[in-house]
Amino acid sequence: MMDGISAIDLARSQFAFTMSFHIVFPAFSIGLASYLAVLEALWLWTGREVFINLFNYWLKIFAIAFGMGVVSGIVMSYQFGTNWAGFSDKTGPVIGPLMAYEVLTAFFLEAGFLGVMLFGLERVGHKLHFFATLMVAAGTLFSAFWILSANSWMQTPAGYAVNAAGQFVPADWWEVIFNPSFPYRLVHMVLAAYLTTALVVGGVGAWHLLRDSSREAPRMMFSMAMWMATLVAPIQILAGDQHGLNTLEHQPAKVMAMEGHFQSHPDGAPLILFGWPDQKNARVKYSVEVPKASSLILKHSLDAPLKGLDTVPRKDWPDVPLIFWSFRIMVGIGFLMLGLGLFSLWERWRGTLYTSHWLHRYALAMGPAGFIAVLAGWITTEAGRQPYLVWGLLRTADSASPLDAPAVASSLIAFIIVYFAVFTIGIFYILRLMAKPPHHGEEGPSRDTPVRAAGIMPGPAPVAQEHRS
Repeated sequence: MMDGISAIDLARSQFAFTMSFHIVFPAFSIGLASYLAVLEALWLWTGREVFINLFNYWLKIFAIAFGMGVVSGIVMSYQFGTNWAGFSDKTGPVIGPLMAYEVLTAFFLEAGFLGVMLFGLERVGHKLHFFATLMVAAGTLFSAFWILSANSWMQTPAGYAVNAAGQFVPADWWEVIFNPSFPYRLVHMVLAAYLTTALVVGGVGAWHLLRDSSREAPRMMFSMAMWMATLVAPIQILAGDQHGLNTLEHQPAKVMAMEGHFQSHPDGAPLILFGWPDQKNARVKYSVEVPKASSLILKHSLDAPLKGLDTVPRKDWPDVPLIFWSFRIMVGIGFLMLGLGLFSLWERWRGTLYTSHWLHRYALAMGPAGFIAVLAGWITTEAGRQPYLVWGLLRTADSASPLDAPAVASSLIAFIIVYFAVFTIGIFYILRLMAKPPHHGEEGPSRDTPVRAAGIMPGPAPVAQEHRS
């Protein structure tokens, strides 16, 4: 122990810190890669210069975000060996191949075509360049597939056996990969990535529309982002509901913590909107409740019984206040996304999508909300799994490396200093790029003329007449 903090707590804090930095970059790059593919497809299809201008604008931002995601991911993965040797030993035969598949399929695909995507538009031809963009977008989705499969196996382990050394080994790879929670988590995360990107694109578009609502490029990016919010936000709410029902089936204690249900409710459980969970005394103080609504949501019946944490041994309780509030932050932002989509649909119908300052301010305020929702969802998922790393099979206390607290504390402090120095500079540069309007008054070329790749090649772009949306 070091001042009352154990090496395990420090190791958990270090992983949470590095993971919090890392997860925002893949969440952004997954959606942004697909957005770039859509922009290039629209340019090739229509020949409208606004699409290639937006492609070049967001390609620079994607390159920086992708690079920071790779760096933070590599650093994070080292902790499996340094701080979590017990976990690596016990689960290596299952988790190791899944991580290797991610590298072999996703990372190699992204790395192999990223250079062509960044620098090859005027060198390899438009169709081949578009294929490279599609491969990078596919690579980000493959990466999400394998990482979420590995994480979902830890949440709902299946298809495994235990060998003589006490290790989990694959008995059926199909069941390992497509474990019970994987499809729900994959859909939920990919939709979250698309919404996160839509909110960033919409926020940037709103920023520039507030300054000048006549420019075509901000209009186009804002319109596309609002369509994404309008269409995907309600789908995400439905996907989240299905994910919650799956979690209730396989990880009931997590849902009990999310709902704040310390006691069982045999005749219908209330939906606790707000309150302060008191884990020590097993009650929610100052609660604001809707009678029986939780049973209606989770069991589709007002009088359906729901078990509480009083049916779970105390040693198996997760951190209820943390999960209770992170879940509400995620859900609250989800409904704010839905509200933004509906508001934009109303203004679109009125013909004031590009002139409604209230809508633009709303979209600008929601710009970082996707990242907050992703972090809140990750906290809910991972903290809700405690005190296990592999649900019901491998406890966190049995997974850590035999390290002293000062050793873990020193590396945590080093991570904090380096991460804030490096990533603050990177994020600041991204924000500076976003603050500039697309093409700074210059229009890009048509699809039949050479194109500067991502603004990297010197020389001005040809000037053409703007199209109006």
